[in-house]
Amino acid sequence: MTQENRSWEDRYQKKDTPWDSGIPSTELTRCLDQFQISPCRVLEMGCGTGTNAVFLAQKGFQVTAVDLSSQAIEEGRMKARQAGVQVDFRQADVLNAPEFGEPFAFLFDRGFYHVARRVDLEGFQKVLHQHSEPGSLYLTLAGNANEASPEGEGPPRVHAHEMCLELSTWFDLVVLHEFRFDGIVRNGHPFRPLGWSGLWRRKA
Repeated sequence: MTQENRSWEDRYQKKDTPWDSGIPSTELTRCLDQFQISPCRVLEMGCGTGTNAVFLAQKGFQVTAVDLSSQAIEEGRMKARQAGVQVDFRQADVLNAPEFGEPFAFLFDRGFYHVARRVDLEGFQKVLHQHSEPGSLYLTLAGNANEASPEGEGPPRVHAHEMCLELSTWFDLVVLHEFRFDGIVRNGHPFRPLGWSGLWRRKA
């Protein structure tokens, strides 16, 4: 296990996961409805304990959900069993571009891109290209640099121009707007950091 893997594993085992809201993302739900994204094969990168993966499966999507942490993946599998849905959970390093079969029509992450871009941006770009096809949609929910991080708390931040530069090689921007992450609690209080919701479409 690498130091990076161990760090994430330790945090899940210690429940030091303030990003893990335990409720499906309101912004994900809104995008599915607004853009009428129909059930299809979907890849969730950095799925954590599987809350959004299970939600998507309940909506009829065929979900492959990936995370570094074996603890998170096991919790995700338990959630899927309890919900009575099928999710293909994989414990793997997404940035090593593992094989998942045919390309996905929809790719999603809540808080993975803004971490991955600091670790291996080129590797992340390769993953997006490898697992999508022309017309595939990619929704990323990332920290927003327009809001200062209080005392170092909250998600990593990214500027809009950085996101557009980093993702536009293979994808066209459909819409980019600000939103608030929901369901997060820090020090016993609700915490709703500012985020970017970016929906992209793979170029032909």
